[in-house]
Amino acid sequence: MRIHVVSDVHGRADALKSAGDGADALICLGDLILFIDYSDHGQGIFADLFGQENADRFIELRTLKRFDEARAFSRGLWESLEGGAWPHIQQAVRRQYAELFAAMPAPAYLTYGNVDVPSMWAEHLRDGHTVLDGETTEIGGLRFGFVGGGLKTEYRTPYELSDEDYAAKVAAVGAVDVLCCHIPPAVPELLYDTVARRFERGSEAVLEAIRETQPRYVLFGHVHQPLVRRMRIGRTECVNVGHFRGSGVPYVLSL
Repeated sequence: MRIHVVSDVHGRADALKSAGDGADALICLGDLILFIDYSDHGQGIFADLFGQENADRFIELRTLKRFDEARAFSRGLWESLEGGAWPHIQQAVRRQYAELFAAMPAPAYLTYGNVDVPSMWAEHLRDGHTVLDGETTEIGGLRFGFVGGGLKTEYRTPYELSDEDYAAKVAAVGAVDVLCCHIPPAVPELLYDTVARRFERGSEAVLEAIRETQPRYVLFGHVHQPLVRRMRIGRTECVNVGHFRGSGVPYVLSL
């Protein structure tokens, strides 16, 4: 059984078309949308609506962790749009999802990332696409569990949950052979982004599940340039499957 795994697609519909080539199935761990691009400030929904100069300023404030100023700055821009922010965001997100799901191979098993908008997925799913969040399924005779979204942060991305709600989804999955999450377990080496120079949030509940149930694999993304890409905890192999927007190449899981 050969499974290709992607995460942090962030708009790469071109590469997504071939991500399942040669595989029995594709797994997508979320973050399909490109809202803002820290590598190329001229890309993404924010720059499309407000231009690169405003994107430069917004990214600068967030990088400096001046979150209140960043929110005030962006709020002024959103309020300048006719009809308010949401209709414009909704239109831009819908346009990206239409392109991405049209490119998504099948069969594909998907869960949400922290920048995704779950309520907008259903209208774009095609035959062979299965969305799982706090749920399990069998693939190739093995039990796979899926936990989508992220934990609450200063960035206030669309699909952030409380620690309690996230832990409830991990508990609902229970013991599995392969645990698929968007965010990593709460291990510092797996959470540190060497380019952004910051720790992302990881899940204590996932770490506890690893220690208690010892799945064969835990697969995740979220940290684009991790200090450590893989780590063994007991018998569990923890793997960051990579920043798909940057590489355009899926991680290959052979079972």
